[in-house]
Amino acid sequence: MRWKLIRRRLSISAPRMIVRSHLPWPLRWMVLALALGFSAALAMWAFEAGKRIAGLDAGLQSEVLQLREEVRALRAERDRVQAVAHASEALLTAERAAQERLTQALRQAESRATALQEDLGFFERLLPAGDQPLQIRALQADRPAPGQLRYQMLVMQPARAAPPFSGRYEILLGGTQAGKPWRMTLPEGARPLALQRYVRVEGLIDHPVSAVLQTMQARVLDDAGRVLVAHALDLAPAEKETPP
Repeated sequence: MRWKLIRRRLSISAPRMIVRSHLPWPLRWMVLALALGFSAALAMWAFEAGKRIAGLDAGLQSEVLQLREEVRALRAERDRVQAVAHASEALLTAERAAQERLTQALRQAESRATALQEDLGFFERLLPAGDQPLQIRALQADRPAPGQLRYQMLVMQPARAAPPFSGRYEILLGGTQAGKPWRMTLPEGARPLALQRYVRVEGLIDHPVSAVLQTMQARVLDDAGRVLVAHALDLAPAEKETPP
C-alpha cells in the first residue's frame, strides 16, 4: 500500500502543485497606492506639458501679473485714503478744541461785559443829577519828582442819552515863586478832549522847582473856547500844629 502511494506521487498522474508568494495586505495596499500616485503625477506632468506646448500657460501668467499689479495699486490707494482720513480727523479734532476754547473765552468776555455794565449802572445811579452837561470828577495830583506834577481826572456826561462831546481841556497851576504870585498853564496850551460817556485824562507837567504850588484847576472848554465846567484842587501842604 505504501509503495502504491509512492508510485502515484512519482508518476505522471500525481496532483499539480502551485507555488505562490505570500505578501501581507498592508504591503499590498502600499504598493497599490504608490502605483496610483505615480500614475497621477505622470498624468499631471503630461497635462502641464500639454498646456506649455499649446501656449496656454503664458496667457495665464500675464493675467496673474496684471491682477497682482491691480491689487498692489488698490492697496496703495487704500493706504492713501486712510492717511487722508486720519489727517482730516485730527484736523477736525483740533478745530473742535479751538472752537470750544473760543466759545469759553466768548462766554467769559460776555460775563465780564455784563458785570461791567452792572457796575456802570450802579455808579450811574450813585452820581448826583445836575444840569451841567459835563462833570469833572476824581481830580488828583501827585509829585513824582521835584519840578514835576502828575495829574489825573475823570470827565463824565451824566445824561445817559448825551451825544458825543468834542472839545478841549486845560490845567492851570497857581502858587508863589520868590514870594510873588505865580501862575502857569500847560506849555502846549489846551489839549483836545473827546468822550461819549466818560474818559480818563492824565498827564505830566514840568514847572519851576522854586515855585510853591498851592492850587490846580482843571477846565473843560467847547470848540468856541467857552468854559463848560471847572474843578479846583488844593495843593498847599497841611500846616503842622505847633504845641502850646
